[in-house]
Amino acid sequence: MLKTFGRAALCSLVSAAALTAGSASAETKLKLSHYLPPVHGIQTDFVKPWTEDVSKCTGGEVTFDVYPGGTQLGNVAKQQEQVLAGVVDLAVGLSGIPRGRFPRTSIVEMPFLTRDAGAASQTLWELYPEHLSDEYKGLKVLALFAHNGGLIHTTDKKVETMDGLKGLRIRTPSPAISDMLTYLGATPQGLPPGEVYESLQKGVIDGTVFPWDPVASFGLNEVLKYHLDAGAYTVPFFFVMNQRKYDALPENVRACIDKYSGEALVSKIGDWWDKWDAVGRKQAEDAGHVISKLSPEERGRWREALKPMISAYLAKVKSSGVDNADDIYKVMQDTIAKYEQ
Repeated sequence: MLKTFGRAALCSLVSAAALTAGSASAETKLKLSHYLPPVHGIQTDFVKPWTEDVSKCTGGEVTFDVYPGGTQLGNVAKQQEQVLAGVVDLAVGLSGIPRGRFPRTSIVEMPFLTRDAGAASQTLWELYPEHLSDEYKGLKVLALFAHNGGLIHTTDKKVETMDGLKGLRIRTPSPAISDMLTYLGATPQGLPPGEVYESLQKGVIDGTVFPWDPVASFGLNEVLKYHLDAGAYTVPFFFVMNQRKYDALPENVRACIDKYSGEALVSKIGDWWDKWDAVGRKQAEDAGHVISKLSPEERGRWREALKPMISAYLAKVKSSGVDNADDIYKVMQDTIAKYEQ
């Protein structure tokens, strides 16, 4: 009797342990990093809701640890390589840092191509499968997107014309924007976003290019006085996952990730960026800053001055091995025009 009971109890314990182990093994925690402050809309409106949606969709089978800017995994220059190396599973990154990794995607940075985050983001996503995918090997691309047209922000000098830019040291986010600033007479200075405040405060640089939202997120209205609404450029971002990690997940988890990524995510970017930009602009207005707009005549001057820059940049992209750089630029122009109608 005792032997029978003991044997039955032992079987029950083994079965319970097996169920517990199976339950534990079914739980997956993924690491997601980005380089922006926790208060930025990328975290509050994008990353946090996305992780919550995916987790809920999987019935709690997947959870996330998020590492924003300022944490050990929040370095802007390491987002892509961390995902490829498996240090993190997913990341939101700035395509232009480090330089030269996404030459096809960078073509969206050509001056005056667009000033609308929604149109630029939809264009990048539409072009991804046929024109951009070669530069994302090893990555599961969940979204490509871009910001609203950037402004030129300065500390002590009001800028309204090309002549006003001459000699100014302006922070730049990427090679294409560096070339644009050089052709306009400024001296580009490459800096990560998190170093701009101190550089402005110390007078190391005279200004920066940004849309309005990082001006708010990085507290830059404290050290800026003048803002030129040029709408001359945008820069692209990526949201990617380690392909091997994605492939190893259960089918239901992959389905949940797919459900909340791609078109479903990219289609929200335009409205989000309008909301994020409004905060930075209001801060500047409340502080009594001078906000100028590029006149139609001056915009025409800039466009004419930047034609050689665009040709030269596309030639550099072609020399890096992208033989159809001109074709990609033309498709981007046509696709953006479609979304801007």
